[in-house]
Amino acid sequence: MTPPADQSAIKRAATPLPLDEALADLRDQIASFQFVLDAPGVEEARTTQQDLINQLDDYLLPRVRQKDAPLLVVLSGSTGAGKSTLVNTLVGERVSATGVLRPTTSSPILVCHPDDADWWLDERYVLPGFGRVPGPAPDAVVGDQLVIMKSDVLPKGLALLDSPDVDSVFEDHHEFASQFLSAADVWVCVTTAARYADALVWRLLHRARDHGATLGVVLSRVPEGGEEVVGHFTGMLKDNGLEQAAQFVIPETTVSGGMLPSEAADEVQMWLSGISEDEDGRAEVIRSTLGGVLDTFRTRVPELAAKVEDQVALRTMLREEVEAAYATGLAELDEATRNGSLLRGEVLARWQDFAGTGDLERALHAGRGQTGHRGSSRRKRSPARVRALKAALRSALESLIMAGAERAAEEVVKRWQDRPAGAMLLAGREEALDRASAELPRRVTRAVSAWQDHIAELIRTEGVTKRSVAKFVSYDDEALALVLMVGLFGFGTSEIAVEGGTSAVPQRLLKALFGAESLRSMSAKARADLRGRVGMLFDEEGIRFGQVLDGSGVPDETTPVQLYQATYNLEVAR
Repeated sequence: MTPPADQSAIKRAATPLPLDEALADLRDQIASFQFVLDAPGVEEARTTQQDLINQLDDYLLPRVRQKDAPLLVVLSGSTGAGKSTLVNTLVGERVSATGVLRPTTSSPILVCHPDDADWWLDERYVLPGFGRVPGPAPDAVVGDQLVIMKSDVLPKGLALLDSPDVDSVFEDHHEFASQFLSAADVWVCVTTAARYADALVWRLLHRARDHGATLGVVLSRVPEGGEEVVGHFTGMLKDNGLEQAAQFVIPETTVSGGMLPSEAADEVQMWLSGISEDEDGRAEVIRSTLGGVLDTFRTRVPELAAKVEDQVALRTMLREEVEAAYATGLAELDEATRNGSLLRGEVLARWQDFAGTGDLERALHAGRGQTGHRGSSRRKRSPARVRALKAALRSALESLIMAGAERAAEEVVKRWQDRPAGAMLLAGREEALDRASAELPRRVTRAVSAWQDHIAELIRTEGVTKRSVAKFVSYDDEALALVLMVGLFGFGTSEIAVEGGTSAVPQRLLKALFGAESLRSMSAKARADLRGRVGMLFDEEGIRFGQVLDGSGVPDETTPVQLYQATYNLEVAR
């Protein structure tokens, strides 16, 4: 019933559900999702989903809840096969239109015994989606409603439904025919000696077989001496696994008043009468069809769940494309903040101005006994060159983060557009997802400022100077935090020529003040904090794409598990 890999996810219910509750739960699970993403086989999966819902609504739930309900025999076939003629013959009067104009059956005609009419006119039961019209109805009546005709000729407990042609020129007729097949206790396929080999006939027969219906097959208009045709048709039924179907032959004969000679349909009449009038036979038909349909759910629902898993896999893949694009952006930012490429232009000029004019030296106060003044410099206004360097570092880092976010957004959109499923999700969206969000600059500014404050806090709380240096040197926390940032960003590692031999100043100074071990610890914490803040910003940017996925209604990982669980519960309930 379920793949071995999914068995661990199935919870064993302590108390089995009643069958109707298990079916209702399964129906809710099947109807709870949509096949949103374009993928191979998705149209077939949508058809299967609707077929299962129709069969649950139109047959299984009504039949399980009221086992003594009348039997529904659906006659179906291609245009001109003689369905309406056969219905008229079985009833003994012209209740369904016949003629040379096709299709002749514009509305579904249901014929039943008068005692059963009230049951069929009640829209709560079989085929609840169809309206009911007491017959005879005017020819103008068309659409999703049943015309209920009464006939004393039919036995009580049996109804005949003349379905629209399955190859009708009207699209809604195809849907009706499919839905009626799902609702049938007994399905009678009517074909002719001239068209029995048509592919459409066998698609219908295969569908009836696969849906577990009790099946009858009528081969009509068989010419005199047509034993070879009958034999060939019988062989084809066997070859297609349909040898259990009840088989009937109607010879070529004269049609008068929309009916065949009564003897032409005697065998069909006797078969249907035997089903309805014999209590054991009727119970066997119900048991056989009901059991057959439920048996098909053992494969049909897991196959549907597998298609849902394909949707989940596509959803996961699209989400991974988002994660990969922003992870690449984060990796590029890591590299750019290590290799010195950030320290160009304005940043380089402000650093040289700061380091080469004496402000850096003044940030370090020589003299014994001044170590206790480290915090006092923060209470004073920072020198202009310190403020300029801090602003330049902040601006450069903000620009780097924004550029990374822009590239990541463009990359996600490109990757999605390269896949049919992703392109479908992006189509017609007003929001420009290939750019960073409008609020990102504000969040980036706040994050970078907070990171710079964090560096200064690291200097104050963890930047314990070497004892030998601390006897002679105290320092300005903010200025030294800028030195640490410049060192973190790889000053001296780029190809930029730095005048005055100051390329190693940050590293030499920091090692002299804090020692290699303390410096490594602070640097690691500073990098991790920056990466965490930027990662959070990128995660927030990626949420936009997650919202597209979530808002599209693509099923998540729980959906196939719930389908498997509902199928298991149905097996237990049986």
